[in-house]
Amino acid sequence: QVQLVESGGGSVQAGDSLRLSCAASGRTYSSYAVGWFRQAPGKERELITTISWSGGHTYYADSVKGRFTLSRDNAKNTVYLQMSSLKPEDTAVYYCAARYGTTSTVREQYDYWGQGTQVTVSS
Repeated sequence: QVQLVESGGGSVQAGDSLRLSCAASGRTYSSYAVGWFRQAPGKERELITTISWSGGHTYYADSVKGRFTLSRDNAKNTVYLQMSSLKPEDTAVYYCAARYGTTSTVREQYDYWGQGTQVTVSS
């Protein structure tokens, strides 16, 4: 079992930055790929970025490419999502998720989920 806890959400203005963290406990986090998803009101949960277990491979959805950066520190069992140039359309609940082994862009292939953290961007 892997337990995930997100933190770092909040309310900001358009153009500001935020850093979200996803801290893990339980099994060895370094064996797990991690994805970040977000869900806006009335919309489906969407994948925005993934990182491999080593941190050597990342994927970004077009909607966040060039503005968000995902990294991980396996010694601290934490994954970081640096979000810059935030837009009102980035407003959502952000979730981190983990799966053993390789990354995936398929939501259903992630086995462990955090409780989510709210990000609100006002114009």
